[in-house]
Amino acid sequence: MNASPGPTHVDRSVRWGAVLIGVGVVQFVVAMAVVQTRYAGYSLLTNYVSDLGNTATSPLHAVFNLSIIVLGILAFLGIGLAWSGFPRGGARAVGLLLLLLASVAAVLVGVFPENVNPPVHDLVSLLVFLPGGLGLVVLAVPMRRGTHWAAYRELSALLGAVTLVSLAYYAPTQAANTTFDPGLIERLIIAPILLWALAVSLHLSRLPLFSRFHPPGGG
Repeated sequence: MNASPGPTHVDRSVRWGAVLIGVGVVQFVVAMAVVQTRYAGYSLLTNYVSDLGNTATSPLHAVFNLSIIVLGILAFLGIGLAWSGFPRGGARAVGLLLLLLASVAAVLVGVFPENVNPPVHDLVSLLVFLPGGLGLVVLAVPMRRGTHWAAYRELSALLGAVTLVSLAYYAPTQAANTTFDPGLIERLIIAPILLWALAVSLHLSRLPLFSRFHPPGGG
């Protein structure tokens, strides 16, 4: 079955969605970098990302927790605004709904730091990782030749696969307390999702807007 070619022009709301997604990612990455500089002895290999939000050990825990809440909110709003900019079809709905779920879970990661309510924190972290990785893989399906997204198909599938493969190793070894360099593995789960979001926000911002020569619904 051939994929719908997707929109040739988009509404201005798609541009705003792209901006929100991009800003959410950039501010989160900057916040992580800043908080790490104030966390004595912090290791990218052995410390979890969530250690930056630990209210007992992270000097700037409030900065990290607020930042991931902002990331989740901006991603949720951005995805909603940019929805029509993605290739049409059932895969779009499934993939973006998965990413919306991951966005809500990201907010809850900041609300429930790892040391405040560990079971809830672990659950909502999983609800960021798993739907996030699955969403990238699903969204690769309609990114076929003939759409504005053709060049992103392999990238989306690859980044999603890296997240899911890393998670498949991380989850059971965490349960057994045998994860090798858990901080590194967790970053291999998270970084592909953030990289995808940044690439997508840039692409969405470059899609041509509707004009009087290309009215909405014109294909």
